Amino acid sequence: MVKQRLNKNVPIFIWTDDIEYEALDQLCQLATLPILFRHIAVMADVHAGKGSTVGTVIATTDAVVPAAIGADKNCGMYATKTNYTFDQIKDKLPELRHSIERSIPTGFNQRQVQTNEEIDRWKESFKTLTPELNKGMFVKAMNQLGTLGGGNHFIEISLDQDGFVWIVIHSGSRNVGKCLADIHIKTAKELMRKFHIAVPHPDLSYLPMDTPEGKQHWNDSQWTEQYANRNREIMMQYALKDLIYEVEGKKVAVTYIDSLKEITQLSVVEEAIHCQHNYVALEHHYGKNVYVTRKGAIRAREGDMGIIPGSMGAKSYIVRGIGNPESFMSASHGAGRKMSRKKAKETFTQADIDAQLKDVESKKDLSVLDELPGAYKSIDDVMANQTDLVEIKYTLKQVITIKG
Repeated sequence: MVKQRLNKNVPIFIWTDDIEYEALDQLCQLATLPILFRHIAVMADVHAGKGSTVGTVIATTDAVVPAAIGADKNCGMYATKTNYTFDQIKDKLPELRHSIERSIPTGFNQRQVQTNEEIDRWKESFKTLTPELNKGMFVKAMNQLGTLGGGNHFIEISLDQDGFVWIVIHSGSRNVGKCLADIHIKTAKELMRKFHIAVPHPDLSYLPMDTPEGKQHWNDSQWTEQYANRNREIMMQYALKDLIYEVEGKKVAVTYIDSLKEITQLSVVEEAIHCQHNYVALEHHYGKNVYVTRKGAIRAREGDMGIIPGSMGAKSYIVRGIGNPESFMSASHGAGRKMSRKKAKETFTQADIDAQLKDVESKKDLSVLDELPGAYKSIDDVMANQTDLVEIKYTLKQVITIKG
């Protein structure tokens, strides 16, 4: 429920008492923008971000703030429930982790091979993207389809409360999405200077939707949404292939099947859920069509299924939306950082890694210092603060974590 209501130029509704000064300052700056509709909704996992606060939902009538989406455009989650149980994988956790790590490139690694049909799928639509995008990016975008990336992106094998095995993937639109985000943030700043519009911070520059720049941003955002969804779909197919092989010894070819519906038709898959948490969408709220921008938040209309992960050693949740209008029908996207990456690397040691990840099959070297559970807020506290936004359907606990 709303824990704090700040009366600024537009009201700020905050679903937590746990918010640092820097995030509050960013929110107060954001509240001065003249394009906002009704109020700002701040999720329970809120923390300061680059340019704009993570865990923020805003609605606007005729403009979009590119930095309020973030650099990882259309980052999101994909989860599948299988009919396998823990007994079928408990003796194969290291082998399964290594199989997935071989199948799905992580970090800066690329796949470097796609089917001709997959390339043809993107060739024409890529030409509609902003001209400022490096044309050589097409090859890179194709090579990065079906790759995880780095940072807080992950692939997990988890168990629900009934012991069934889930695959959970967190990733976005890869380098092409970041490049487009950087271009649009820069373009918005230039447009503010051109129109002599003062904003409280350069990163809060906005693009009026009736301008060529605003229309280009909308086009590119729709493209990155499709690309990010496809990226996660391909990774899910590879992870399912490896899981099936480790459990049944059966080799399954990755055929780049086309949709969530087709994936759920695989005999091993019981349920599939796909959601994003860094994006803009045209929605209807309080009797008006508005552009809703969610940075670190999922859509949670009544009946919407969503995924709210904890940190790499904590629980995650599969939820169903309640449809609270005050949050613009949104909910948190995860636990939220309580410690910067730099601070985490200065604070934790190998002993912390061994202690905090003792029950998880994962890399346990210094590369995961900044992703330890101790660097994040309590996911249980976050969930307790948003019982008016979502209801929990499944509680997951990971047994394997693969980080970028």
